[in-house]
Amino acid sequence: MSVSIELTTPITGTYKQPTGLFINNEFVEGVDKKTFEVINPSTEEVICSVSEATEKDVDIAVAAARKAFDGEWRRTTPHQRGIYLLKLAEILEKNIDLLAAVESLDNGKSITMARGDVGAVVGCIRYYGGWADKVEGKTIDISPDMFHYTRQEPLGVCGQIIPWNFPLLMLAWKIGPALATGNCIVMKTAEQTPLSALVLAQFVKEAGFPAGVLNIISGFGKVAGAAISSHMDINKVAFTGSTAVGRTIMQAAAASNLKKVTLELGGKSPNIVFNDADIEEAIGWVNFGIYYNHGQCCCAGSRIYVQEGIYDKFVEAFKKRAEENKVGDPFHEETFQGPQVSQLQYDRIMGYIKSGKEEGATVVTGGERHGDKGYFIQPTIFADVKQDMKIMQEEIFGPVCAIAKFKDEDDVIQLAHDTPYGLAAAVHTKSLDTAIRISNALRAGTVWVNCYNQLHFALPFGGFGESGIGRELGEAALANYTETKSVAIKLSGKLL
Repeated sequence: MSVSIELTTPITGTYKQPTGLFINNEFVEGVDKKTFEVINPSTEEVICSVSEATEKDVDIAVAAARKAFDGEWRRTTPHQRGIYLLKLAEILEKNIDLLAAVESLDNGKSITMARGDVGAVVGCIRYYGGWADKVEGKTIDISPDMFHYTRQEPLGVCGQIIPWNFPLLMLAWKIGPALATGNCIVMKTAEQTPLSALVLAQFVKEAGFPAGVLNIISGFGKVAGAAISSHMDINKVAFTGSTAVGRTIMQAAAASNLKKVTLELGGKSPNIVFNDADIEEAIGWVNFGIYYNHGQCCCAGSRIYVQEGIYDKFVEAFKKRAEENKVGDPFHEETFQGPQVSQLQYDRIMGYIKSGKEEGATVVTGGERHGDKGYFIQPTIFADVKQDMKIMQEEIFGPVCAIAKFKDEDDVIQLAHDTPYGLAAAVHTKSLDTAIRISNALRAGTVWVNCYNQLHFALPFGGFGESGIGRELGEAALANYTETKSVAIKLSGKLL
């Protein structure tokens, strides 16, 4: 079987798509030569087939990573690690249209948003390239006849499992800090969206990374993901995805070699609009907060709480704004919302819409399929939603939001905290006092004020409660991939 195929996109024309497993700087078939189909969510047609990694392939990838970590990568200076990351960022920047087009092809996100994602990928990898030679220990003055210091050392081989909603961006968030701190990686991409990571993989060797440092495999969670989580020679696993799967990964990590775990999980984030907010501005951000990336965003502002003084006016204006969103072909420049990623996800979202209708919430707009081909769903607003309704309590992960009234600050804080999640939140108000008071009171890893989804690779991101463990991005992410070693040297004198 060939490990590449020629595909075509409206942006790139014909391009070469790798389809093998990227192990030891080469594309290879899986040991069992299994493959699986990748579906275009815009047309519901098969794009191509790619190699499927099994437990045997995970073993091979881990062995390659271990050999690199114990060999050439351990001898590579931090400065040189940074050079490799900066070179990779430079190559990706030159290929932004290719990467964005492939992202739109198998994920379905609009080409405009895909370009934004790849730009953020470049920035993230470049940022961690700058950190590579700045991971430092400390000297600690304890006694005049002793020299004490600490070292921040890499963990070793890291398993990383990324989701389908931001395939390239989540890859960058994971590999940046891991490689900067000197680890080696076995990454499993989501089975729905393996193509863009495989395109990126072909640039890893070109950037100069030694063989085995970064291995990227395609496969299913129950096979390859489970093998990574329970592997006895993987030192740490990082996962982005659902809370249910995160629990399974923690159990596997504990039952195997007690590998370290970081998890970026689900959310049901409150987006709070006060009476004094600039309604026009707030509606723009609320719209972006829920419909960005087709609602397939862990921090989506899916619970919208509007103070009762402006509730009716807000709902009417938000309806108009949501209906202006362009839904359709992701390769059209004006498209804002493409299809959901898969039939399974489409069915799941439509199930929640049905539940909202049956429980008595008011459909303000949407609530149906868009078109007759592809996994497209109309931007949907439910109003007058009660707190115990399923659409207010559970993560939908689609273009569906639930709106409810609140009376005052105490009321909305109680409503906002009526969830096991704590990933993100937002506050819209003209009052600085209100903004700071509510931001401080909210139990969420990120709070936006008068905006939404304003993420940056220099700012830590992660959740409270069932939204995860640890932080991604910023300096904080480096701690996820290092261990502290204390060294105590006796300078003189005898043992007392």
